[in-house]
Amino acid sequence: MLSQTLITLSLLSLAAAQAPAWGQCGGIGWTGPTTCASGSSCVKSNDYYSQCIPGSNGGGTTTTAQATATTTGGTSVKTGWEEVIGEGSFNSFSSFWNYLYPWGPDHNGSARMKQDKVSVSGGVLTIRADRLSSQDGYSTANPKPAIWYWSGAVHAKSTVVVNDQFPNWEIRGEFKAPTTKGTWPAFWLTGTQSWPPEIDILEFKGNTENWFNTFRSSSDVSTTKANVGNAASTWHQYRIWATKANSKDVTVHFYVDGDWKGQHNAAGFVGKPMWIIINLQMEGSSGSPGPSGSTTYQAQKIYVGRTRAS
Repeated sequence: MLSQTLITLSLLSLAAAQAPAWGQCGGIGWTGPTTCASGSSCVKSNDYYSQCIPGSNGGGTTTTAQATATTTGGTSVKTGWEEVIGEGSFNSFSSFWNYLYPWGPDHNGSARMKQDKVSVSGGVLTIRADRLSSQDGYSTANPKPAIWYWSGAVHAKSTVVVNDQFPNWEIRGEFKAPTTKGTWPAFWLTGTQSWPPEIDILEFKGNTENWFNTFRSSSDVSTTKANVGNAASTWHQYRIWATKANSKDVTVHFYVDGDWKGQHNAAGFVGKPMWIIINLQMEGSSGSPGPSGSTTYQAQKIYVGRTRAS
């Protein structure tokens, strides 16, 4: 049973485990620890990734696609793993993805999203932002900045909702993200019906610090920062594991390249569906002026999986 007590283990106890709680314990090409601390089990999410998850079994190398979860009513149920979006989804783009933001072409930066700024080749999604020679009006979204770039965004056709039926989610992807002043790449979740919820898996704001954010309101935000020095030139994996903590709240764990960076309490997120968005916004929170030429942002191997309670 995934219990709130186990989920909120201290950093000290996490560090003391054979393989850290919530850390990787197996998968194709994995050369690290394959056993978990007592109280955790090595759970297989797919052929490439198995993870230590606090549960009802002891330590060991049990890499099965089974875990347990607690429903709102307190009943312990078996859960099976299922893939929602596979790593090759960009090769079947129209089956899994839509262009632009879910609400249209504008958001809170100085770039307007255009479909022709998004391309796919060899399983890699590339978004290109181009500086315009003249202003293209103003954004329709607050704070309504002047539009000086055309760029791109995509969002998944599937949504994420943590609830009794789907109590655990893994969302990850590999990215080459620009880090120069005025560039604002993101890989994030946001509410389909209201805001918040919001969970930022990747967000660079004009430097090499990635911002993991969980917005419970505009003024109630948890942030964990991780420096990724070569984020623009080298593929790095950004990942979350989101699990239902109780009838109202979700616990979110954040990783870069398999290394655990922190956890947030996503209070009130249970039962709230969220879109998955990849976009390259410009200026705004990343500073201005932005680049005078073109900027690219690349993504590959996006994966979304979840447990289904039976």
